[in-house]
Order: sequence, then C-alpha cells, then structure tokens
Amino acid sequence: MVTKPPFQWQFLAPKFWLTWLGVIFLYTLSWLPQSIQIGLGRLLGKLAYRLMKKRRHIATVNIRLCFPELSAQQQTQLVKENLEQTGIATFESGMAWWWPAWRLRRVYGSVQGLQHIEHIQAAGKGALLLVPHMLHLEMASRMLGVHKQGIGFYRPHNNALMEFLMTRGRLRSNEFLIGKRDVKGLLKALKDGKLCYYLPDQDYGRNRCEFVPFFAVEQTATTTGTLLFASSEYCETLSLASYRDKQGKYHLEIMPVLADFPSADSKQDVTRVNQRMEAAIAKAPEQYMWVHRRFKTRPNESDPSLY
Repeated sequence: MVTKPPFQWQFLAPKFWLTWLGVIFLYTLSWLPQSIQIGLGRLLGKLAYRLMKKRRHIATVNIRLCFPELSAQQQTQLVKENLEQTGIATFESGMAWWWPAWRLRRVYGSVQGLQHIEHIQAAGKGALLLVPHMLHLEMASRMLGVHKQGIGFYRPHNNALMEFLMTRGRLRSNEFLIGKRDVKGLLKALKDGKLCYYLPDQDYGRNRCEFVPFFAVEQTATTTGTLLFASSEYCETLSLASYRDKQGKYHLEIMPVLADFPSADSKQDVTRVNQRMEAAIAKAPEQYMWVHRRFKTRPNESDPSLY
C-alpha cells in the first residue's frame, strides 16, 4: 500500500535538478487557462509527430491494423491527432496533480453510472473498474475521485522524485495506491469493498495471456490477470469510458457490471474485456494511447514483429 509519501532531503541532490526544472516549468504552466495549455499541448504533439519517429511509427502501425476500414489519408490524420493528444496529456497530468477543486469544477462535464458502483458496495463487495489507457486518464481519475475515491494499481516510477510527485498528485482524489506486483494488496482492497482501477488493455507479454480479437486484429495478446482479480468472491467487475469534448470538458461513464464474469472460458472472458475497451476507445479514438506497442507479442514466437 502506498499512501501520501513525505518529502525527502535527497530530492535536493544534483541528480534531481533537471527533474525539478521540468516539474517547476510544468507547474508554472498549469496555472495558465486550460485552453492555452491545450494549445501548447497540440504544438508539443505536432513537434513530436515530426521528431519522435519511432513513436509515430508505432501509432501508425496500430491504427492501420485496428482501423483497416479507414483510408490511408484518414489513418494518417488520426495518427497526427493522436500525437497532438499525447502532447496535451503532458499538461493534463499537471492539471490533475496540482489543480485545486475550484479549477477542476470548471472543466467538469458529466459523470454517469455511479449507481453501478454504489450497488456493488452496498452489497458489501469491491468494484473492479476496468479502464483503458486514455491519454487523459489522470484527469478522469481525479474527476471520478471527487465522487468515489478509488485505489490505483500502478507501476512505480523509476525516478524517486517523480514517484513522490506523481503519488502525491494521484492521491488528491484517491485513497491509496498499490504497486503492480502487490497482487495480495489489490485482492485485499477488493475484499474491503474498495473501488479499484485496473488497466487490462496493454501487451504484458506471453505469460498469462490469451490471443483474442482487439478491433480488427484477430489474435491480440490479452492479459488474463483481469480474471485473477475478477474471480474474487468479494468483487464485481465493471468498466469506465471517458473522453474530453471540444470545449475541454471531461465526460465519464461507468458501464454496467459484466454479468456472469468470469466464466469457465478464459478466452471468452478476455474477449469480453477487449470489447469493453473497444467501446470506450471508440468514443474518442484519437485520445487513446496508440504509441504503445499493443501487438508486440505475436501468436507464434517465430512470427516477425509488426513494428
């Protein structure tokens, strides 16, 4: 369990000075109007499109594989928009970590489906909330935490100072965090009736996975770790969809509980998980993290890389 960490004097050491410089710069910009920050994020994304050729290539491959029905021109446009959204996400992290409640209310759009979580917790169970890697996830978590504080299941940052700042920022509207290796910790939180976030949509390797459809890719490595937690008798599983509209307001929708989940068929179960992820992503596909190598694990180890 990770709670609000104390400041450490080691953070003033020279090895952290460059990190401090970047953080102070981002913190200062976080006080600008949201529209200006989004504009700066777009500029940063345009620059990334030109300079970060590897990430641009990964996004291009992912979008081409997932949306073959789009023309080449439409696919390219979606890649450009996605890199812009990636730039915006940098500023959204600052907003989520440092904005006071009164600023958060200004970009509040809507939160629907809270009753699904309330029904689960009223029955004395925990809620396992499946969440896709949307680029505005930090803001979505902050907004949901205004109504229902949750538990984040996350990978600790390698930089100790960034871990300190990130953790304190995320705990502005969450109870505590649990490291990704602490399986027992997450199971206990569910047993205690907590709302727990779990992100099942990335490629975590061949271990504990099934190859099932994800958009147009018929055999996508999909973690069965979801089923480990969902099989607990102390929880129910549901999912979250979110997007930022053109006015800069955030909209969240908690989707209903997955009935009869998990079943005895793990392949069918993770297929249903992917379908939930697809439905959430479809609300704003340009706001999804396409720069991750979602299809790096091939069905056969001898298969050539798609990237």
